[in-house]
Amino acid sequence: MSKRDYYEVLGVNKNASDDEVKKAFRKMARKYHPDVNRDNPEAEAKFKEVNEAYEILSNPDRRGQYDQMGHAAFDGSGGAGGFGGFGGGGGGGFNDIFDMFFGGQAGFGGRQAGPEKGSDLRHDMEISFEEAAFGVEREIPVGRTEDCKTCSGSGAAAGTHAETCSQCKGTGQIQVAQNTPFGRMINTRTCDRCHGEGKIIKTPCKDCRGKGTTRVSRKIKVKIPAGVDNGSRLRVTHEGEAGMRGGPPGDLYVYIFVKAHKLFTREGNEVICEVPISFVQATLGDEIDVPTLDGKVQLKIAEGTQSGTVFRIKGKGIPHLRGNGRGDQHVRVKVLTPQKLTDKQRDLLQEFAKASGENVNPEQKNFFKKVKDIFGGA
Repeated sequence: MSKRDYYEVLGVNKNASDDEVKKAFRKMARKYHPDVNRDNPEAEAKFKEVNEAYEILSNPDRRGQYDQMGHAAFDGSGGAGGFGGFGGGGGGGFNDIFDMFFGGQAGFGGRQAGPEKGSDLRHDMEISFEEAAFGVEREIPVGRTEDCKTCSGSGAAAGTHAETCSQCKGTGQIQVAQNTPFGRMINTRTCDRCHGEGKIIKTPCKDCRGKGTTRVSRKIKVKIPAGVDNGSRLRVTHEGEAGMRGGPPGDLYVYIFVKAHKLFTREGNEVICEVPISFVQATLGDEIDVPTLDGKVQLKIAEGTQSGTVFRIKGKGIPHLRGNGRGDQHVRVKVLTPQKLTDKQRDLLQEFAKASGENVNPEQKNFFKKVKDIFGGA
């Protein structure tokens, strides 16, 4: 099968700069690296194709030959450029991959054993609508690993100490030379004697059994700031799992879930509620008590208020999470239509209709008139 154009493989044009070629290569190498595509059998082949393309285009001499002759410049035993694998000079695709995935350590395979940050922990917390608005301090239980108090995290019994592994010289890794079709390569593996720790504990601590850490359960105080919303995430530094080989502990992430309120809903920093009023209050106007997060306040209902009218109460919403001030509260009034009338109430409403000169609501009468105008009829 014929090879694809190297520029097409990397997704760049022939005038691409060296930086653009390198950036494209790193993007494609991340995408097809076998370690992150274990379920994709085609990834390894594409990964090699990307490497081969970059090996040529990252070297000015080879790129010039390729631009003139295409793949024919490197047929057979290496062609004009002597290309016979991935180990040549120039840009060095494998070197760039190593920099990207392993931080530029010498010798393909991984880093030397060193301090490692502990894992992060997660805790889900449910709080009330009011607690989300004004903040709250909670004490939460957290199970985590900590440095063993008996051995101070060394893993060795009192009066003893860990010894440097004689096989890997404290690196936690050993290097094995292999002959491959691409040449002689150095493969780095985890030391099988110290299991990557770089040290041997001959007399382990009885409490942690040489691990250097123990499992504990603690209660931690967490302050939830005013204004948090559902789905907010709070980071509590250094309250996660203990680090390894002297590394710092991880962090604790607290995810906030806010309970629904019976009266209020929230849109950003605005609070919304619906308040029922009577037909008489809407018609004649009134002053009513309205619930807010701070307690009841009086709201003036104007004469002739329609159902669905929204009134704003300034400064009664949710406090801003990272700033001063608060949002507003919006009160939507709902006019209740009487369902059960006494004879007296019915007589009074009929008198009202007669005094208005109409048997039905004027707006409703106008609506039916428009219908007749559209569809015809007497």
